[in-house]
Amino acid sequence: MKIGYVRVSTVEQNEARQVEALQKHDIERWYIEKISGKNLDRPKLQEMLDFAREGDTVYVLDWSRISRSTKDLLELVDRLGAKGVHLYSLKENFDTSTPHGRMVLTILGAINEFERANMLERQREGVAIAKREGKYKGRKKTEIEDMAAVYHEWVTRHKSKATIARENGISRPTLDRLLKEYEREVVAKSNS
Repeated sequence: MKIGYVRVSTVEQNEARQVEALQKHDIERWYIEKISGKNLDRPKLQEMLDFAREGDTVYVLDWSRISRSTKDLLELVDRLGAKGVHLYSLKENFDTSTPHGRMVLTILGAINEFERANMLERQREGVAIAKREGKYKGRKKTEIEDMAAVYHEWVTRHKSKATIARENGISRPTLDRLLKEYEREVVAKSNS
């Protein structure tokens, strides 16, 4: 099936230009929304991603209509590709079903990886400078307010680790670490 995805950033903008450009591709199903493209949290985009099936092709006027960042574009193409769905962009003449389209995608992926590595390096350098100047305090340590009660609930089997973690908004590995620390620092000392 040929699917058309059209997006404009505001309600005041008109999507007619995009619709007209895509109509020559005999689009069978349309997803049109008026919302910012700053992230992938868009109702019609998510609806389209859920609907698309193997063998379908999603048509957009240009990449900026479906994604504002290389990272998001690569994520979308991965999600579509995992379902056997292709992406075709008119302006860039980009089609993920062709060897050329996959090559361009590989180059985009490499550029994105390079940008991310540079960003992480700048971040590490900034943290090192902040530490040297005594301005960096690090990440706040995860704690549970009443660890004694939580430990008691777990030890007496009143609650499972999964329940305790969910109730405290933490992951299971974090809970495991907190329980071990509590046993080492409080329980072991009180038994000696």
